[in-house]
Amino acid sequence: MPIAVDIDVMLARRKMSVGELAERVGITPANLAVLKNGRAKAVRFATLAALCEVLECQPGDLLRWEPDASDDAGAAAGIAVSEG
Repeated sequence: MPIAVDIDVMLARRKMSVGELAERVGITPANLAVLKNGRAKAVRFATLAALCEVLECQPGDLLRWEPDASDDAGAAAGIAVSEG
């Protein structure tokens, strides 16, 4: 997946455990692990906002785009491009 999740980086910078973050954000440790390990298909803005509030960071500190040579980003997003 071309979106990488860097929650581990922010946890290390804040010297915080996954369990503490999950408790403070209000999600289960299992759901946080799914997000942290890049297996989530989506994240609610409310959850992202809570993560940023607790970790005192910006969304871009937690998420970044990595190009994936095997995927065509436009086709994967359902974007049609017309020339003309």
